[in-house]
Amino acid sequence: MRLDLRACACVAAAVAGLSLTAAHAQQFPAKPVRFIIPFPPGGPTDILGRLTAERLTRTWNVQVIADNRPGGGGNIGTELCAKSPADGYTICMISIAQSISPSIYPKLGFDPVRDFSHVTLLATLPSLLVVHPSVPAKNVTELIAFARAKPGALNYASGGSGTSSHLLMEMFNLRGGVSMVHVAYKGTGPALVDQVSGLIEVAFTTAIAALPYVQSGRLRALAVSTRERLPGLPDVPTIDESGLAGFDGGSWQGVVMPAGAPREIVNAVHGDLVKMLHSSDMKERILAMGGIALGNAPDEFSAFMKAEGEKWAKVAKAANVKME
Repeated sequence: MRLDLRACACVAAAVAGLSLTAAHAQQFPAKPVRFIIPFPPGGPTDILGRLTAERLTRTWNVQVIADNRPGGGGNIGTELCAKSPADGYTICMISIAQSISPSIYPKLGFDPVRDFSHVTLLATLPSLLVVHPSVPAKNVTELIAFARAKPGALNYASGGSGTSSHLLMEMFNLRGGVSMVHVAYKGTGPALVDQVSGLIEVAFTTAIAALPYVQSGRLRALAVSTRERLPGLPDVPTIDESGLAGFDGGSWQGVVMPAGAPREIVNAVHGDLVKMLHSSDMKERILAMGGIALGNAPDEFSAFMKAEGEKWAKVAKAANVKME
């Protein structure tokens, strides 16, 4: 039998290439890894990011350095990530804020879909639709009826213009056919203080932040913003269940790398993160934060990012939300 020497050479080259790829993945990481967190210390993205960095350090036996780069609603650190070397040694936290940003910032230094290699969605952090006890509504239907009867009488708080708490309530306004007045705060903390005091009637607030006030009776939880109920509040329905079919929104955090990162490294990091997220202690830690641990495939996360961008673009346009 005659052998085609050219075919043999091609096969040999392919095998050699696969061997080099496998070796490259096996050697990763061979040095410390930078983990950009585009928000200041203390918030949910930072807390989950530092927890993730700690677990990866243990798994890899190589230092994963949490690097907080806050500013611009998370956009400064995210742009820094997008422009970093795509060698696998820069990984980054990304959040719902970055899927909203393209719709509200006229000049943005990154595209959340095009400029990243998406690794996995770490967790979702559902929000609670909460009202002050002075508001007579006991459920979503009653809140909508009350708001329609008194247009502009209800004020709602957000953690800032363009944040998820702002866009969530604008989506609620649009879907419910109501008009509640936006009051922007510099963070969730100040907004909660004024709502608990009765200066603000309504808000979407992350479950972990609102839960103590709901449990003490200082705020009333009407519904959960995501499609799934919260394990910690099994009797509180979702907004979808409460009459606004298809309503689904909440904070989330994921991990990305700069676009062009080696696929074998993306897959390797994905595997380690999913294993971490499926551990019982990690699930419990995230649940204690008011979140739900996930861990989807890179392609699924990329599709999720695209869908999130499209969803919030429609809300931002309809509500005329823009940032200077």
